[in-house]
Amino acid sequence: MFKKMCVIGVGLIGGSIARASKRNALCDEIIGVGRNEAHLKKAIELGVIDDYELSIVDAVKGADIVVVCSPVGSFEFVFQQLKKAWSKDCLYTDVGSTKGSVLNALTLVFGEMPSNYVPAHPIAGSEHNGVEASSASLFDGKRSILTPVKQTAGSFVELSKVWWESLGARVSIMTPQHHDEVFAATSHLPHVLAFSLVEVLKNKQDEREIFEYAAGGFKDFTRIASSDPEMWADICLANGSELVRVMIELEQLNQKIVSLISTKDKQGLLEIFKSAQGAREYFLSLQEK
Repeated sequence: MFKKMCVIGVGLIGGSIARASKRNALCDEIIGVGRNEAHLKKAIELGVIDDYELSIVDAVKGADIVVVCSPVGSFEFVFQQLKKAWSKDCLYTDVGSTKGSVLNALTLVFGEMPSNYVPAHPIAGSEHNGVEASSASLFDGKRSILTPVKQTAGSFVELSKVWWESLGARVSIMTPQHHDEVFAATSHLPHVLAFSLVEVLKNKQDEREIFEYAAGGFKDFTRIASSDPEMWADICLANGSELVRVMIELEQLNQKIVSLISTKDKQGLLEIFKSAQGAREYFLSLQEK
């Protein structure tokens, strides 16, 4: 499908893209690029990539697909480097968890949206980090969302769609604005809550006893607090306006629950809890389809 792929940021997602591309024979050569040479050497040792470069400009020469898998906070710098060796025939894409910030960085660097750049977000991941956690099957059956804009060439959107499907993903298309609104609520907020809950409990004087007796529900709920802190700090800032909006809505609901508990209003609590239970059952039914 491609002769040369360049993966910028060979961690969990970038490494999984490389592994899946090799498994499905989607490219002849995969070049990794990053700041840490030891990590890149590890990726070669694991058979994830074929070679590496520390320079983005050198890495992308001759590539016909470039995938940006570094933290969203690095995208402006990455685009500045890509601009120096940009090819109109190459497909450029990314895996960023926020899309508005990606479009802003592209516009800032290029002055407009390049027609051969297709923003994307695979809905797949793990609380584990690094290339060692990468897997060729990470995207199998998972959704990958494309967020093209009016300047994006239809031929590159179709090429990106076919490529993601060849990696094993189910492709959906939505606007960048809708994407950021949806994932502020369903992904970014849950991560903030998990980090916050663990931090609150850590700061209690009797933290050893709390963690010692925490049940499985605590472990399940806070699993994502093991995710990469730097990456999630970048995501929160990149999608700040949407995330703050949904956090304020949650704060208002929590204040209502505080009031119901304080006034011993069991019926009020039941109405909220039953409504939430029904919504989760609906969510689970969607996952089974």
